[in-house]
Amino acid sequence: MSVAMAVDLAGIKLKNPIVGASGTFGYGLLYDGFYPVEKLGGFCSKGLSLKPKAGNPTPRICETPAGMLNAIGLQNIGLEKFVEKKMPKLRLRDTAVIVNFFGNTVEEYAALAGRLDAVDGVHGLEMNISCPNVKEGGIAFGSDLSLTRRVVAACRKETRLPLIVKLSPNVTDITAYAKVCEEEGADGVSVINTLLGMAIDIDAKKPVLANVTGGLSGPAIKPVALRMVWQCYKAVSIPIFGLGGIASATDVVEFLMAGATAVQVGTHNFVEPEVAGRLADDVASILADRGYGSVTDVVGAAHR
Repeated sequence: MSVAMAVDLAGIKLKNPIVGASGTFGYGLLYDGFYPVEKLGGFCSKGLSLKPKAGNPTPRICETPAGMLNAIGLQNIGLEKFVEKKMPKLRLRDTAVIVNFFGNTVEEYAALAGRLDAVDGVHGLEMNISCPNVKEGGIAFGSDLSLTRRVVAACRKETRLPLIVKLSPNVTDITAYAKVCEEEGADGVSVINTLLGMAIDIDAKKPVLANVTGGLSGPAIKPVALRMVWQCYKAVSIPIFGLGGIASATDVVEFLMAGATAVQVGTHNFVEPEVAGRLADDVASILADRGYGSVTDVVGAAHR
């Protein structure tokens, strides 16, 4: 039995629901030595800022039980170099290019959205709102409802591209943020970004990460991510990108049944670099065994 794997995520046409997650997938061709990027429905680029960013001092990654902590600090080559050096190659590849971006102010976010809107070959945008807002005293956009509203509204005015907002789990009620994004015109939400955590070196008697805290990702956060996808599916009508600890086809199907239209594979790429390239086939096999004719039939199935 064949399974139709194509999905429409907020206006972005994906040949299958498997997407490489921002921060783990470089600028799109990082895993070319393991499988062609065309095996994926798409990928989310490393987060881009208006100007190049060096990131945090080292050490900025450490392993944890069932996961990892990272405090990379959003290191990236900047918008101009991405458009000049990366996009010419990406335009030639048959997969969806979703550009992740961030800013320090509402104005920077809006400027990036406007400039990316004009870049040929970009299929959609993913806003990372889990970073500090310099003008607002260091409050993260993603943990203040009024700031979330302002920045989403500002970006919506600047782009016609599908706009997906990546939500922080480090809040009391993630559904309130999903609702604000929907109200201000976002086409979808990515659920979730990393959880805030830390590790301590007991011999050095100090935090392992130079930044002290970092983002926890990997299988350890999957139950939290799955719960938040479930909650957002019940709260909003816009599509959901599910991510957080996905390492297998079974994980993918769980996220789809919880309400995700498509998923992103992140940390497990570092453990098993070829994993994302085979997940579409593995998911199709699981669904065929259970009598599903289309991946879209599974979305939200656990709510019915």
